[in-house]
Amino acid sequence: MSDSPTLPSVGREWRLLSRPVGWPKPEDFELAEAAIRQPGPGQVLVRNEYLSVDPYMRGRMSSAKSYVAPFELGKAMQGGAVGEVVASEAEGIAVGDHVLHFGGWREYATFDAKQAVKVDAAAAPLSTYLGVLGMTGLTAYAGLLRTASFKEGDTVFVSGAAGAVGSQVGQIAKLKGAARVIGSAGSDEKVKLLVEEYGFDAAFNYKQGPVSEQLRAAAPDGIDVYFDNVGGDHLEAAIGSLNQGGRIAVCGMISVYNSTEPAPGPKNLARLIATRGRIEGFLVGDHYDLQPQFVQEVGPWVASGELKYRETVVEGIENNLEAFLGVLRGDNTGKMIVKL
Repeated sequence: MSDSPTLPSVGREWRLLSRPVGWPKPEDFELAEAAIRQPGPGQVLVRNEYLSVDPYMRGRMSSAKSYVAPFELGKAMQGGAVGEVVASEAEGIAVGDHVLHFGGWREYATFDAKQAVKVDAAAAPLSTYLGVLGMTGLTAYAGLLRTASFKEGDTVFVSGAAGAVGSQVGQIAKLKGAARVIGSAGSDEKVKLLVEEYGFDAAFNYKQGPVSEQLRAAAPDGIDVYFDNVGGDHLEAAIGSLNQGGRIAVCGMISVYNSTEPAPGPKNLARLIATRGRIEGFLVGDHYDLQPQFVQEVGPWVASGELKYRETVVEGIENNLEAFLGVLRGDNTGKMIVKL
């Protein structure tokens, strides 16, 4: 197989030192040097170029039982990453190839080649494979079309709508014939972006008044689909505006990720009886069978500019933690990416 010349002997990686209580603090983490491991049989060594930071990573910092194993204390954290293969002992992956993998939060990653997906740097910018054409995009696609059973003519409400997932949900709904798409976001700038750039029919700043009142004003005839990234008062408002046969897809609940007390549940769940409404949670990992269909349908929309996306790019692995905390604060517009 092949090796790359003049590789450094060490690379930097972020480790979790202690499990955060409430908001993560810098002292819960460390940026450490680690020896770069040469690949064994069937493995590749990748120099990461872009790293993903995502809200779900907060859950992995806890020891609570969840759908994915917690990060191990004292060891490198993981996350989506895309980079260039610099050494390979695997059939079918050569030095110079670009791959998508989950050895993020570090500069260099060595892993089994079967955990890598080759991506085409010529077809789309590498960073898009972490966002609009990656797990983020598939989350939007699967949650809207499969979990929420979207159909042409639906009125759709999306919370966290200026984020990487939410912005794509709204645009896919419009491209597939939604009657009306409404988004909520946390600043006037994001609200403007939703309407003027992403083509939402209406949007509101949830900090400027009760969500239920603002949603009723934006969707006077009710909603058929709610794509939930936030939980809390947004979920209660959506149940309150749900039409008969309405569907709610629960993707995330960022409003409660750093809570130390249990969040109060929606007070109006009884409305689901009258509306025959449905709430269903989902994980993108259960829907990887949709990946080829997703790329086939969404790829051309991205290439043509019909589906627009934003990225918030932070430079340098030393700023990886600050980028992650920024996602929890809502600092990003679109996908938060760390460029190495």
